[in-house]
Formats: sequence, structure tokens, C-alpha cells
Amino acid sequence: MSKAFVREDADSSDEPVAPVSALPPGTRNLITPDGALRLRAELRRLLDEERPRWSGLPRDADTKRELEKLDRRIRHLQQSLFSAEIVPVPAPPHLQVRFGATVTVRDSQGVEAHYRIVGVDELDSERGWVSWLSPLARALQNAPLGERVTFATPSGPQELEIVAINYPAA
Repeated sequence: MSKAFVREDADSSDEPVAPVSALPPGTRNLITPDGALRLRAELRRLLDEERPRWSGLPRDADTKRELEKLDRRIRHLQQSLFSAEIVPVPAPPHLQVRFGATVTVRDSQGVEAHYRIVGVDELDSERGWVSWLSPLARALQNAPLGERVTFATPSGPQELEIVAINYPAA
């Protein structure tokens, strides 16, 4: 489409903004205690620092775009926190994988990896944090230490052995 038919102030930002959590209907919005703290801290920072800073700048197209982006993120955080169910760290002994656990697994080649099972608003693939709704997390949940679990991957089923289960301090 020609630029002539696009509003000058239309959001043309290439930066993705996190969508509101896309949970299947009727699915609970689980979150870890530390995840809730992180989301609250981010919301507070956006409301107390970022939003006022950008609001004080001249209203050009870039400022307006940034304010719209901030407002979307603020709404997302507010909605996520409103619907969130904080799941406390389970009491010891930690013999089974539960929500919030960091699980060390070993594949058939002997390669170990660490995954933490978290809520959909806490995902961080670089840290190995996976949604509790993911195939991997579903396979791991409730499994005891030493058990082998199988889950679906795009390249076919993968089997992993659970070699450690850890939880953050309560």
C-alpha cells in the first residue's frame, strides 16, 4: 500500500509487543512467586519512571508510538497480574517435578540440560524457562527423580531422564 494512504502517526514499529497471555479457554494463569514479583516490579517501573518520562517529551510521532507501546505493555501486565494464580513453592521433600521446579535432564547422548517450569508470562528460552503448558513441561510434571519421560518435538519423540529436581528457596 502506498505511504499516502497510511496515517502518519500509525504504529509502524517493527518491535513486537508481548500479546496478552494466550491461554486456552478455561486454563488457569499460573505464575511462580518470583515471577509475580518480577511482573509487579516491571509494572511499577513502567508506571513510575518510563511513562512519566515519555509523557514529558514533545508529542512527535516517535514519542506517541513509544507511549502507545508502553501503554500496551502496562495493560498486558495489569491483565496478567489480575488473572494470575501464584503457585507457592512445594514443601520438601522435592521428589517429584512440580510447577516452578528447575529440572536437570539427560538425553540419550548423555547431554544434560536444565529447564524451569513456569507460567506463560514468565517464558525465557535463553534461561531454559518453559511454559507449564508445553509438551516438555507436561511430560516432566509429576515425574519422580530418575524417571525417563518422552515428549513430542518437531523432529519426533525425544526421551529424557530426570537427574535432578530443584526449587527456589521459599
